[in-house]
Amino acid sequence: MWSIDPILTVIAGLITGLVFGFLLQRAHVTRYSVILGQFLFRDFTVLKVMLTAIVVGGLGIWTMVSVGMLEPGQMHIKSAYVAPVILGGLIFGVGMAVLGYCPGTGVAALGDGSRHVIPGILGMIVGAAAFAELTPAMDSLLKAGELTVHGSNKITIADAAGVSPWWIMAAVTAVAAIVFYVIERWERRDDKSPPKHTDAGDRPTSTDADSAAAHGS
Repeated sequence: MWSIDPILTVIAGLITGLVFGFLLQRAHVTRYSVILGQFLFRDFTVLKVMLTAIVVGGLGIWTMVSVGMLEPGQMHIKSAYVAPVILGGLIFGVGMAVLGYCPGTGVAALGDGSRHVIPGILGMIVGAAAFAELTPAMDSLLKAGELTVHGSNKITIADAAGVSPWWIMAAVTAVAAIVFYVIERWERRDDKSPPKHTDAGDRPTSTDADSAAAHGS
């Protein structure tokens, strides 16, 4: 295992955060209209970014494990509790659909000049503080539906399936490639469809205004 100076770890984290925010901005996922378009199945930029991050991140992590840069015990694997994950996922999804941002893209959007995301970021802070205070009272709910493998609840998909993580990454990469292919075909079909005509007096929608503002900034 490689040893890294704590100061270098902080510096690496700052650089990684800057690069992450830059890539989010360049991918246009800091725009409300792009994220809304994903929920409406009109713009698949968010799905493309997420799949790319999953594949690149997964391959990177297991490559570091394979060459000894990282020990499996160093990975912050969360305990496997099914009920809170499902409930949390539903809350997260509703919040993202209403606000138009997830925590990462919300902060990046603020840096991109989107002031309308400020109430959402304040809500994230308040929600995190409330969750921290209420965690002891919700202990039974937060540990409902526990999954274990060999007596441990800190498991990965590879642990649960009893196979090498590289087989899981191969499957994930194959699925991502298929999804990218399907999206590409879908978008080409939409490009060939005739444009929708509107009356000359139509006012721009909020999505159009948001897109215009984003291009102008």
